[in-house]
Amino acid sequence: MKFMKLGSRPDTFYTAEAVRCVSSEVSSDLIIQVKESRYLLHKFPLLSKCLRLQRLCSESSETSQHQIVQLPDFPGGIEAFELCAKFCYGITITLSAYNIVAARCAAEYLQMIEDVEKGNLIYKLEVFFNSCILNGWRDSIVCLQTTKAFPLWSEDLGITSRCMEAIASKVLTHPSKVSLSHSHSRRVRDDISCDGGEIHRHRPTTSGWWAEDMAELGIDLYWRTMIAIKSAGKMPSSLIGEALQVYASRWLPNISRERNGHKQVESDSDSDSGNEVTSKHRLLLESIVSLLPAEKGVVSCSFLLKLLKAANILGASSSSKMELARRVGLQLEEARVSDLLIPSLSYSSDTLYDVDIVLIILEQFMLQGQSPPTSPPRSKLEFERRRSRSAENIDFEFQESRRSSSASHSSKLKVAKLVDGYLQEIARDVNLPLSKFIAIAETIPDFSRLVHDDLYRAIDIYLKAHPDLNKSERKRLCRILDCKKLSVEACMHAAQNEKLPLRVVVQVLFFEQARAAMAGGKVTDLPSNIKALLAAHGIDPSRPTAPLSTTTSVQAEDQWSVSGLKSPKSKLSTLRMKLDEDDLDDIDINPDGIARRSKFKAFCALPSRPKKMFSKLLSINRNTSEKN
Repeated sequence: MKFMKLGSRPDTFYTAEAVRCVSSEVSSDLIIQVKESRYLLHKFPLLSKCLRLQRLCSESSETSQHQIVQLPDFPGGIEAFELCAKFCYGITITLSAYNIVAARCAAEYLQMIEDVEKGNLIYKLEVFFNSCILNGWRDSIVCLQTTKAFPLWSEDLGITSRCMEAIASKVLTHPSKVSLSHSHSRRVRDDISCDGGEIHRHRPTTSGWWAEDMAELGIDLYWRTMIAIKSAGKMPSSLIGEALQVYASRWLPNISRERNGHKQVESDSDSDSGNEVTSKHRLLLESIVSLLPAEKGVVSCSFLLKLLKAANILGASSSSKMELARRVGLQLEEARVSDLLIPSLSYSSDTLYDVDIVLIILEQFMLQGQSPPTSPPRSKLEFERRRSRSAENIDFEFQESRRSSSASHSSKLKVAKLVDGYLQEIARDVNLPLSKFIAIAETIPDFSRLVHDDLYRAIDIYLKAHPDLNKSERKRLCRILDCKKLSVEACMHAAQNEKLPLRVVVQVLFFEQARAAMAGGKVTDLPSNIKALLAAHGIDPSRPTAPLSTTTSVQAEDQWSVSGLKSPKSKLSTLRMKLDEDDLDDIDINPDGIARRSKFKAFCALPSRPKKMFSKLLSINRNTSEKN
């Protein structure tokens, strides 16, 4: 920390009966009132250096002994006035980054300029400020912090802007070339000087050396300084993102659902103070969002979702929320399920979590236009241009295109897994509408879900948490489920799930019957109606089918019971039991065993070409008799 001493005389100021005086053989003739304090001083040393006091004394009337001067709006208070008064008397004063702003504003108020006397206080302060304060890293930070007490004076004198420019220039300079005077920063500098500065230039411990020190600034000064740093165009966006995370962790509170102001009754005084704190935090958060670099991945997805949670609780502007949702959507594959559990604080909704904002995030993710790995499209002009290239170049470009597209497809697979996990969490909310649950599930394209086990688990949880769903609502919910993508364990659980619609149970039994027949090498003698329905879906039990994935992990609390479903006969008996229930209107069975059209046309209808279906049935019966 740099400091400067002015004057050589000892301090002779003292307090007597609530009045500040100075020891002197000459009687005082001037009383100066600074706010609530009175100073009994002398005209000659003060008026010889202060042009303002000269004018005020000439305008005010004199009493018999003392002339009184009022200074009610003096910047810096009594401490700054005493610095200026002691300078006039030649008493030693010490100036540093902590008091130079107050002294500079006070000297400007008293007009201690060169026209009054050469080497006056303003000149000396400017020399010290420009040559020492602005050259030191820590001094610049401290000095900028002190300008908050004198915002208008500091702006008019250019102190604030000069400090910001000095800080920005040092941030863009390697720390080995910056005069650091802070414990953390000095330790970084010593490590650089011992190990070789150029070798560790790009290490994270040195590249972001300035973030922690700058985090001490208030949000208004921090925002303007960061704008100066960004406008230079030399700072990597990743380092700016790291600095913003440091600042957010320093100033944003760990807000919980219980202490938010939206759904909590407080007293008037507590509410006023709480609203003021909330407003400050809201301004801070919105400022951080505005400073986020435009590039993707400069901050983690988890950090963005934490900001989004805070924005929801603090009632930030809709533009800030939408910007955060857009950024989260760009890198959603990095998120975790716990990150997406954003508390809902809306009066219009009683749900535990804000599902609407997650829907917006998913829409932003899908708007990226990514597609599964396919061959890149080739227009006629492109084909003519590529024809002149070598085969190696064409192959290289094709592989690069597939690699880029595969990465996009991979991200959709990760997001599908993430969404299914999120659905399992929100499904426990008894106030969650069915439409929102289905809307979340349907945002993910079909090809992204290789296995539907997690989706089925979410549906099962929702059915248990919402026992009042009617038959049509349960059918609507289960339309998002693809039984062909269920593992063996999931199929066994679904076959016994009493909450599922009959249509889903029958589908599961059909596909499980085909799988069991393929695994055993023998086709069980199925009733004709089951054969017809299998044929309607293009499934031939006489031919082996591709095995389904069984790699999906199942959590301990959601383990599925498979008792009673160990053989094809038990599955058939379960089917007959289901068909005997009250839901017989779902599937209409003829006495001859062939299913007729019902309201489930997509599942139970006969094929549009009966001849083709009958030929399949004949082939099935023929194969069965030959094997038996």
